[in-house]
Amino acid sequence: MIYPKKINASHSEIIVRLLLILSLLVGILLTIINKITSPNIPWAAFTNCGIIYVWLVTIYSINKNVNIAGYVLLQTILISLLTVYIDYRIGFKGWSLSISIPIIIMVANLAMLILTIISYKKYLRYAIYQLIILLFSILPAILITEKIVTNPILGIIATGISLLNLIITLILSSKDLKEAVVRKFHM
Repeated sequence: MIYPKKINASHSEIIVRLLLILSLLVGILLTIINKITSPNIPWAAFTNCGIIYVWLVTIYSINKNVNIAGYVLLQTILISLLTVYIDYRIGFKGWSLSISIPIIIMVANLAMLILTIISYKKYLRYAIYQLIILLFSILPAILITEKIVTNPILGIIATGISLLNLIITLILSSKDLKEAVVRKFHM
């Protein structure tokens, strides 16, 4: 069997730089085309946000010590910001806060639960990320109480799923968590 040759570090850096320059040129070209063809519709801003999003994910993924839970947290935050930006640019109808962010939070909690079940021995590596996602999932509840969100059903479900996920994770990892607390605090 013939295996592909591994690209050495200097070649991969050159490729990344060329792709970054190409991305910048595409972004500039799209902005120019947008201004010439349809200046009232900011579609180039959406595509440029997509390009920036892809680069942020790529840079994070290239890192050798990527923690999957950290990746889930990063995706949750970036996709949420991207949907709020898109909602804002098209006239802010509120769908990003009432629909997309709660769905993103539910998916993130499902991913964290799967991570905990699959690799429960590494729960402590994921615990801080799960707590941050839990704190982030309180955002829909805050938006509901402040009357910013008009349709609160998904926000309530997302917050409930986050709390349920934390309880399930604590139950699944209670023995390891107890051992870690005893070890850390010398109890």
